[in-house]
Amino acid sequence: MNKKTQFITKIAILGALAGIISIFDINLPFIPPFYKIDLSEVITILAGFSLGVIPAICVEAIKILVNLLLNGTSTLGVGEFANFIMGLSFILPATSIYRLNKTKKQAYIGLVIGGISLVVVSSLMNYFILLPMYSYFFQIPLQSLIDMGHVLNPSINGLWTFIIFAVIPFNMIKASITSIVIILVYKKVSPILKQ
Repeated sequence: MNKKTQFITKIAILGALAGIISIFDINLPFIPPFYKIDLSEVITILAGFSLGVIPAICVEAIKILVNLLLNGTSTLGVGEFANFIMGLSFILPATSIYRLNKTKKQAYIGLVIGGISLVVVSSLMNYFILLPMYSYFFQIPLQSLIDMGHVLNPSINGLWTFIIFAVIPFNMIKASITSIVIILVYKKVSPILKQ
């Protein structure tokens, strides 16, 4: 098998693995149940750190397709679209910064900036696009989505407070868990990914 074929095979395997991992998600008790955390971005960022930015994007896209095949969609594609865009908002800064100078410090900086990017992009997307799209496609009043958040956290009483007390904490936790796992496993798995 030539190097190009090996490289493509590696991307496909990592994408499939990320897709399988994305099925195993959990709800946080203080966040509305349509937000779920999984560890699939660990695989995508590991791919980015080891193989580059474009392979990381490919792994993220394959992950979404595999998840759709295995899990279907309950959101008419809205959740999958959001997952892809928000995944990229984390992956691209983290991977690009690390690839400039492959040091532990650079990895930490990349993960922090990637996490901040995820929080900012997810907040803007939820406010302007995703929550209105959910409301429109599922014929659920936006206030009903806000009320779901209010039941879990009485501080949520409007769209901005929904973003502040649900979306931002959710994505901060997701970025933190993903970053910690990457820091713990990268040195152990990078030789395998680079072979």
